[in-house]
Amino acid sequence: MQENLKPYPQYKESGSPWFGNYPANWELLKTKYLFNERVEKGFPNESLLAATQTKGVVPKAQYENRTVLAQKDLHLLKLVEPGDFVISLRSFQGGIEKAYFRGIISPAYTVMIPSTRINAGYFKHLAKSIPFIKLLTTCVTGIREGQNIDYEILRRNKLPVPPLTEQHQIASYLDWKTSQITKFIKAKKRLIELLKEQKQVIINDAVTGKINVRTGKPYRKYKNSGVEWLGMVPEEWEVFPLKKIASSNLKTLGEKTNSDYEFDYLEINKVKAGYLIDTPTRLVFKDAPSRARRIVNYGDTIISTVRTYLRSVYYISNPYVKDLVVSTGFCVLTPKSNIVPSCLGYLLRSDYIIDRVIQNSIGVSYPAISDSKLMSLKVSLPPINEQSQIIKSIEIKTEKIDLSISTIDTEIKLLQEYRIRLIADVVTGKVDVRDVVVPVNAIDTMDEEADENDIEKIEEPSVNE
Repeated sequence: MQENLKPYPQYKESGSPWFGNYPANWELLKTKYLFNERVEKGFPNESLLAATQTKGVVPKAQYENRTVLAQKDLHLLKLVEPGDFVISLRSFQGGIEKAYFRGIISPAYTVMIPSTRINAGYFKHLAKSIPFIKLLTTCVTGIREGQNIDYEILRRNKLPVPPLTEQHQIASYLDWKTSQITKFIKAKKRLIELLKEQKQVIINDAVTGKINVRTGKPYRKYKNSGVEWLGMVPEEWEVFPLKKIASSNLKTLGEKTNSDYEFDYLEINKVKAGYLIDTPTRLVFKDAPSRARRIVNYGDTIISTVRTYLRSVYYISNPYVKDLVVSTGFCVLTPKSNIVPSCLGYLLRSDYIIDRVIQNSIGVSYPAISDSKLMSLKVSLPPINEQSQIIKSIEIKTEKIDLSISTIDTEIKLLQEYRIRLIADVVTGKVDVRDVVVPVNAIDTMDEEADENDIEKIEEPSVNE
């Protein structure tokens, strides 16, 4: 995947801490000489656009209810043309976004038009590179979420400008290489999903009684559960409402909590099916969002009650967990004496529980199931000694799957790090790609999957600003 790239033969000192030395044949020009600002309004019939960190600036319609749709004063929104660049509320975190469609966007955003001295393909990669993002952090104003980039400050900062032919070569090279890397990452993510599906089947078969883990075959006798969606269950199993085997939300942070109380906060988007995809954030109560309320202890299982975050279920298996608080979008379930704690964790990850959450969720933008409705859902449960056997069987059968997922996940992170480093090195001239032969079918990497937090949501400014 990687060519033997070498540095340029000669460099000059830029005087910029974020950029360092740059090739001797490049220029260093202020941003104001490379871009013009577009401030055109009065196009209410154009498509509404959304600024995203992975797909650039694209139609909001692609994301259905995942963005805040403006409904009035559309004539106040700014026009964006394909090839423009947009400074959004999150640009100081992830760089400036390229527009791929004509449309209108928030008046709080800055729309930049590349001049004839800058190749849009080159700047697309420069604008998302780590060195450039470091530059953007020096142009930020404000001290709260939704900080803004001061465009006047950015205009005075200098950018590296290779000759136009070289900009085109850099853009083509990075489109090609990042497209390759993205395809590798997608293939590995698909493999992880297949492994997770395999694991889910093992869990479902065990906790629903389809398979007797002691024999590897169905149970000898089944009985009618009396619950339509549960169907037949093993003869010795019992059927309970969830509230008979677990208590919900036993502890919460009240309004009178000490303002300096410190805790780990786990947001709902950091949890997938049995996995944490990121570590909790350390907060103090006075700085915490109002939804950070529910206290979690060792042995508890948290399950998302918001349908948008399906399968966000996690069993707290670490006995050293303390001061952990989760969003009110979770229900915190504490097992009672008739169920092994980890068995509750597996049970809540089963498909039939998730299906019930879907069918009983209410709402439009973020459908959710109420705690009371969740706790009334019926589950089937084996005797407690059999629960331990089920857990042991699941853990043995899924151990290799978890190891494979962990290994592939590490490979994905290494590929992502390589992509970041490659882009930074190429757009700042640390390596020379002028003589690399780029295949004619090298493509623009617009097909990268967007994650759940990629789109501007709550932070999206009002149309009336």
